[in-house]
Amino acid sequence: MEESGCPADFRCPISMDLMSDPVTISTGVTYDRKNIEKWFFTFKKTTCPATMQFVHSFHLTPNHTLKRLILSWQNTQSSSSPPPPPPFSAKHDELVSLLSTVESSPFKVTALKKLRSIVEIGDETKSDFIRSGGVEILARIIVQILIDVFDFVAFRACEEALGVLHKLPLSDSEDQNSTFEILSKTECVKSMAIILQRGSAEARLHASTIFRKMAKTTSGYNWNFLLQDQGIDFFKSLLELVSDQICSKASSCALEFLIEILETSKKSRFKAIESGAVCVLIELLPDSNRSKSEKILFLIKLLCECAEGRQALVEHGLGIAAVSKKLMLVSNTATKIGVRIMWLVGSFHPTERVLDEMLMCGSVKKLLALLHLDGRSSTKEKVINMLKLHGNYWSKYPCFPHEMKNYLGF
Repeated sequence: MEESGCPADFRCPISMDLMSDPVTISTGVTYDRKNIEKWFFTFKKTTCPATMQFVHSFHLTPNHTLKRLILSWQNTQSSSSPPPPPPFSAKHDELVSLLSTVESSPFKVTALKKLRSIVEIGDETKSDFIRSGGVEILARIIVQILIDVFDFVAFRACEEALGVLHKLPLSDSEDQNSTFEILSKTECVKSMAIILQRGSAEARLHASTIFRKMAKTTSGYNWNFLLQDQGIDFFKSLLELVSDQICSKASSCALEFLIEILETSKKSRFKAIESGAVCVLIELLPDSNRSKSEKILFLIKLLCECAEGRQALVEHGLGIAAVSKKLMLVSNTATKIGVRIMWLVGSFHPTERVLDEMLMCGSVKKLLALLHLDGRSSTKEKVINMLKLHGNYWSKYPCFPHEMKNYLGF
């Protein structure tokens, strides 16, 4: 332990080190046990080291009070001192050498691939990479494509740099050298957006992974500058990844990133609608598993909170039918979101064509079935409100249950 600032009374008069087992001799002076025993029994001294008085008795009395005071001081020092930095990894020298090569050599790709294999080893090498300034170096490589737009070598180096960076943890701490702090700078974000649109399949996965981590790290991050810079092309590239049937990981990352953006920014929803998001999501919905269905329905719900989103849904030939099919079939969460979508459409876009379609594709039948839910819930309340709002219209059809007319009051 660091002993600078240690009270003088806590130090052994012989070694001047902090005492661990203080004992008092017949002259009344306290020493660390190991030092005074060595003085008396190894060196055969018969005097007190501090006072040089002759010692008649070599009896050592433990000084419990002083020991408690020393322990209390040590605990105070431990709680107030920052923890020591973790040691460098076994790969530290190789990391530093590769980072130097990456920064100075025009041929960066091979060194970047080696860096990635080292970073993948574990948390120790990741921490070592960050502390060695690796993130700053790779960030400079990434932003280079904003300058050399058509330079293939720079583009490949950027792709490989993202291959390293997507392995790192992100933090929105106040540390100016944190990975998040560096990657969230405007130039880095714009460069990653370019890779998301024009990069290889693997590089696009890495870019979407980093974007998803950034979005989940902080809900306060402002993506509007990127949307203004990239326009609907950014959403089109994300929707392409969402539709990826080969790489499910890329599809999942893009889907979660879309949720983070659209949930926090209403302006982004208009751009997404303009890029054809509603159409893409509707066509993906029928064949999606439980988890993906819930996420897609949530995105459709966010988009349907805009008039343009509702319009896109009802104009799509499968819109209402695709949402209706998921009611009571996937999960309680999917049903709750699906009812919310139906309620938005039924409340704000209740044309005869829409109401007819809801009846013909089975939406009304499922809404009626949901009336049998036990207790009260926001979902059941929305179902009752929709049936009261449009029940008179639907009741004209013979497929509408006669007994429900009295129950709903018409």
